Amino acid sequence: MKKTISRYLLDIWYKDHFIGTALLPLGFLYSDFAKFHRWLYKIGHYKSENLSVPVIVVGNITVGGTGKTPLCIHLAKLLTKEGYRVGIISRGYGGETTTKMVLPTSKISEVGDEALLIIQQTDCPMAVGAKRAEAGKFLLKNTPCDVILADDGLQHYALKRDIEIAVIDGDRRFGNNICLPAGPLREPIERLNSVDFVVVNGEPAENTAWHEWQMQLMGDITINLKTGEKKPLTEFKNVSCHAIAGIGNPERFFKQLEKAGISKRTDHSFPDHHVFTADEIVFKNECVFMTQKDAVKCQNFATENHWVVPVTVHLSAEFTANFLTLFKSKLLRETL
Repeated sequence: MKKTISRYLLDIWYKDHFIGTALLPLGFLYSDFAKFHRWLYKIGHYKSENLSVPVIVVGNITVGGTGKTPLCIHLAKLLTKEGYRVGIISRGYGGETTTKMVLPTSKISEVGDEALLIIQQTDCPMAVGAKRAEAGKFLLKNTPCDVILADDGLQHYALKRDIEIAVIDGDRRFGNNICLPAGPLREPIERLNSVDFVVVNGEPAENTAWHEWQMQLMGDITINLKTGEKKPLTEFKNVSCHAIAGIGNPERFFKQLEKAGISKRTDHSFPDHHVFTADEIVFKNECVFMTQKDAVKCQNFATENHWVVPVTVHLSAEFTANFLTLFKSKLLRETL
């Protein structure tokens, strides 16, 4: 049922379905509410909590995945390499409302698939909780951190932030440009004028009111979930196989495999954050490819036919330099 509803909404939002036009008044109401909600925080009617270290929020203004979690992992590694002690916070999709630390042994039902992927990829201390400000304070109380990196939370104004990064899906962008429920927008498009960086997962657009930095997710190897064996994707060019994806934009993963020459395959898309069962990922003795986000949910019952395709984030040196310069200026301001 979830799968059907998800696909139907995508048709409404991204294919100019007539129902989107019918829901336009509700989209306008949501847009006005989002603006009013943010204004209430701006004037101090609602309290925004300020943490003792700089806070970097990586989020988006649309519903669904855009690539913010891979970017969050990339920035965590970058700042760690620069010598900073990074702490990460998140809502924890589908998790409990209580604030808790994320461990490599944590259950997905308690912390969410993205949180588990982050902790496995970064080794940074991480906490999840419904209230991100509380998660940040909890993390600072229990671990030494120089900076807090928030995976998602651009609209969570109860937590003050020093740097805002909005991530856009370069393929889908903003769909029909309408706010929920008529379109995919969580906030009006003009919100991007106020963030520090707009990062596009794919090809940037021209003639926008903001500067767009290109991010590319690249992966040319695959790793067996059962044995850990690594192989170039090119070795599977003429192999009949399957691809599964329970992410925000499954087509992006399928296109990645297509570019690598994996054309003799059957694609299976699932809703974002889908909890897989063993029966859903077994197709006789044929190879099955999946994303890292899906692999953390399947590794306990994977076989030698299951392969994960890891990706790395590629950003320009200019973006990295601008980001580090801004971050260091914020850190200096915190210490004064």
